[in-house]
Amino acid sequence: MIRIHAVTRRFGEVTALDGVSLEIGEGEFFALLGPSGCGKTTLLRVLAGFEAPDRGTVTLDGRDLLGVPAHRRPVNLMFQSYALFPHMSVEKNIAYGLAREGLPRAEIGERVAAVLATVGLTRQARRRPHQLSGGQRQRVALARAIVKRPRVLLLDEPLSALDKQVRAEMQLELKRLQHQVGITFLVVTHDQEEAMSLADRIAVLDRGRVQQVDTPVELYRRPRSRFVAGFVGANNVFSGRLLLSGGLEVPGVGVLPAPAGDTAGLVGVRPESIRLAAGEADASLHGTVLDISYFGGSSRIAVTVPGLDRPVLLTVAGPATVTSGARVALSWAPESAVLIETTGDTP
Repeated sequence: MIRIHAVTRRFGEVTALDGVSLEIGEGEFFALLGPSGCGKTTLLRVLAGFEAPDRGTVTLDGRDLLGVPAHRRPVNLMFQSYALFPHMSVEKNIAYGLAREGLPRAEIGERVAAVLATVGLTRQARRRPHQLSGGQRQRVALARAIVKRPRVLLLDEPLSALDKQVRAEMQLELKRLQHQVGITFLVVTHDQEEAMSLADRIAVLDRGRVQQVDTPVELYRRPRSRFVAGFVGANNVFSGRLLLSGGLEVPGVGVLPAPAGDTAGLVGVRPESIRLAAGEADASLHGTVLDISYFGGSSRIAVTVPGLDRPVLLTVAGPATVTSGARVALSWAPESAVLIETTGDTP
């Protein structure tokens, strides 16, 4: 439905977007993920009509979107701050955009009542924003955005103002709401867990360029660049040369489990794929436990290994059975190691 082609936007000497190309399908929940300053919010503003690119095209259903003024685009933007009118009730906040369009009062009432039921705020219709919780204010902002029935809803860090528990609840609510109303959602976030839990597909951006576009599962399992491997979830990245007989030869360390090959490169191994080896014959690495972090259902163990400049991370179920300072042996299956492309930053 949306085609973004070679979009570039510069601010003086800073290139916020550098030839970005993306395609977003109708009814898709799509996420733009990346660190601060990577260009994701600038791209959102280009789609909303608040920024004009220096080069490139954006089309919606094959029609030029850049030539349409912001207020006439079938696109709505939900701001990070929610931007609710404090002197208006919930229902009047939601009805504001429809009233500005001059719709009949009866139709406004029907649409507002329907969207209040959708977001579960019918009982709070007469309340003011200051009488609501953070999660409820976020629902009001969502209701105000979807009541105008846009083709595309843009969400800029929609959950960043919420605490962890409410954020988790609202992630489920956003998914439910998106499926129910059938609108294409495009969310901007720097939170990888948020993107992974919400999106059908994710575009990872860095320094104004698209690094990879994939489903959450493929993005996690098969990162195509060192940046993606390090940004999306924790990862252990080893540099060396793949051997035809199998394994990665790492200078000063030895041969680590990896698929067979004949090239120098990077290999990534996720912490959950690494295990504490039972004996020396099963060991790939030896090191000393540096730190243990307990998260309830699992523990993250950091192990310093001679010859490696960073600790090796592994995840074990429940409390760790080792202590800081202990000598440990580590191992993993060769098929758990993923070759990371090093020929360029873009897929």
